[in-house]
Amino acid sequence: MFRIVEGPIDVGAVIRAAQRPDCGAISVFVGTTRVDRSGEASVRYLEYEAYRPMADRKLEEIGEEIKRRWDVRHVSIVHRVGRVDPGEPSVVIAVAAPRRGQAFEASRHAIERIKQIVPIWKREVWSDGYVWVGSQVGTRTG
Repeated sequence: MFRIVEGPIDVGAVIRAAQRPDCGAISVFVGTTRVDRSGEASVRYLEYEAYRPMADRKLEEIGEEIKRRWDVRHVSIVHRVGRVDPGEPSVVIAVAAPRRGQAFEASRHAIERIKQIVPIWKREVWSDGYVWVGSQVGTRTG
C-alpha cells in the first residue's frame, strides 16, 4: 500500500494491512504535526503539497528498496497532503518482517528516503506567518 491521501490517515487500517502470519514484528512509524514555538509565535498547522505522479512512483521505489535490502514481507507508506492540524498523522509507515530488527531498520530507512527523494513539500503555518521547510522561501520574520 503506497498512497498519498488528502484526508486523515486511518492508522489502524495501515497496521491491519501489514499483519502476516509469517511475521513476528510490525514496525509502525507515525509522523505527526507538533506545535513548535519560537518567541511568541507558534505553529498552528502544516500544509503538504506533492507532485503526485512522481511522488506515487517514489513511494513504491522506497518499498522496492526495502524489500531488496531486508527480509520484510510487507511495506505500507501513506502520506497525507493538505492541511494537517497538531497531533494528526501526516505519514504512516508499517513494515512487517519475521524479526523486529529488520522491521525497525526498514521503517527508519523509509522515513529518511521519503525526505530525500519524494517530492512532497511542507509549509509550516505559524501565528506570525509561514515558512516552507527545506526551502529558502517564506514570509515569517522570526
